[in-house]
Amino acid sequence: MLTESEQDPATFWEEFYLTKRRTSSGRATAALQRIAAKLTPGRALDLGASHGDDVIWLAQQGWLARGCDISETAVARARARAAEVGLEQQAQFEQCDLSAALPEGAFDLITALYLQSPVALARAAILSQAARQLRPGGHLLVLSHAAPPPWSPKATPSTIFPSLAEELAVIGAPTPELEAIHAEIVTRPGRGPDGAEATLEDNLVLVRMRLT
Repeated sequence: MLTESEQDPATFWEEFYLTKRRTSSGRATAALQRIAAKLTPGRALDLGASHGDDVIWLAQQGWLARGCDISETAVARARARAAEVGLEQQAQFEQCDLSAALPEGAFDLITALYLQSPVALARAAILSQAARQLRPGGHLLVLSHAAPPPWSPKATPSTIFPSLAEELAVIGAPTPELEAIHAEIVTRPGRGPDGAEATLEDNLVLVRMRLT
């Protein structure tokens, strides 16, 4: 029997959305809202869009936003939600395996929000490629779990919880082309399976492609 880490990623995530995450929170990520509120809307790409909350929120702020996810079920639900609010043109979704290739094009904002996986994911290559697809002046926002929650029943490999230095290294910043705007640990409230509240830690990394 295959262990979780050996499972086919597409099969794993399709099963996840069919059995474990069947509904959307309907809320965009708080850190994204804080960062994007200061940016001029343009073309955005969300890597691992899930049910599309962040993409739809960006579209509501005037962005032409595109989301991709490996799960066909998640993509179908995101498309349905965008249509419900009349944003199917501004908020578009596609099924794609990011480990194979990112959507083509240049973007003013690329987001990778909790793009972490217990199954195979070429995360370093994905983030590195994302940085190369920024337009001059464009931003890459990476938000990742910095540590396991206190209710985690077992230790988790450190590769799933990268440090800020590791995040910057895989992105390839700073360089003469890429400016590191933020690299910090941020906190947010969380609630465990038994309802216990806790403070969770995330890495927030924001880089910008310098104007030429």
